[in-house]
Amino acid sequence: MGRATVRRPVLRIRGDNHTRRPDTLAAEEPMEIRLDGRPLTVTMRTPGHDFDLATGFLVGEGVLHAPTDLSTIRYCAGTAEDGTNTYNVVDLALAPGITAPEASPERNFYTTSSCGVCGKASLDAVRTTTTWPVADDPLHIDPQILPTLPEQLRDAQRMFDSTGGLHAAALFTPEGHLISAREDVGRHNAVDKVIGQALRDDRLPLRQTILMVSGRASFELVQKAIMAGIPALAAVSAPSSLAAELAADAGLTLIGFLRGDSMNVYTAAQRLSPRAAA
Repeated sequence: MGRATVRRPVLRIRGDNHTRRPDTLAAEEPMEIRLDGRPLTVTMRTPGHDFDLATGFLVGEGVLHAPTDLSTIRYCAGTAEDGTNTYNVVDLALAPGITAPEASPERNFYTTSSCGVCGKASLDAVRTTTTWPVADDPLHIDPQILPTLPEQLRDAQRMFDSTGGLHAAALFTPEGHLISAREDVGRHNAVDKVIGQALRDDRLPLRQTILMVSGRASFELVQKAIMAGIPALAAVSAPSSLAAELAADAGLTLIGFLRGDSMNVYTAAQRLSPRAAA
C-alpha cells in the first residue's frame, strides 16, 4: 500500500484488557496542484492516483474536458530535507488555447479533505455552466440494481479494511457493473480521482453512468458529477439541501440513504421505473 497507509503504535483498551500494538492509519498529506509552474491549489489527500486527482479537480472547475486539453502532467519539486522527492507537487501544462482559472484572493483554492468548495467566494461561482447537460441523459435505473451498489463499493475499498478511515467513490453502468473505484480521506478527492481517470481514458462525458459515494451527498459532489456529465448520484447517507437544489436544477437523479432495498429519491425520479417514480 506504500504511502497510502501509515503504521503507528497505539494503546488498545478493551474493557480491562490493555495492550500496545501497531495500528494502520490512512495517510493524509498535502498535495499542491500547479498549472504551468504556478501554484493553483493545495488539497489534503491520501497519496495515490495523484494525476487522476489533479485532472479530476480541473474537470470540476470546467478547465479540462478531454485528454487533448492537457499537454503534460508530472511530479515536481516538493523535496524533503534529505533531498528526496515527496511527490506532493503535481504540475500540469495546459494545451494551447485552454484557459487556466485565475487563482485570485476572492477565490481561494485551498481545500481540506472534508470540503471541496471551502474556498468558493459564493454559491453562484460554483454553479458553473457544464459542457454536458445531464437533464436529457437517457439513463434508466432499475431500482433492483441499486441495492447492489453499496456492497460492490465496499468490496472495492481495499484500504478501508486496514484503516477504517477512507471514503470511496465508484462509477457503475446502468446494469450495475463496476467501472472504476477510488479511495481517499476526502469524499471529493475520491470523486475527483474517479473522474480524472475517466478523463485520462478519454471517456468524458460519463453519460448513462451512476456515481456511488460512501458518505453523504454534498453540494460539491453533485457539482462534480454534473461537470463530468454523470446523470445519477447515489449515496449511503443524506444529501444536503443545496445538493438537492443543484441536482433538481440540473436534472440529475439524486438518491440518498441507499441501504439494502430502501432509499430516498430526491430528484429526477423519472429515471427509475414508472412505479417507483410515481
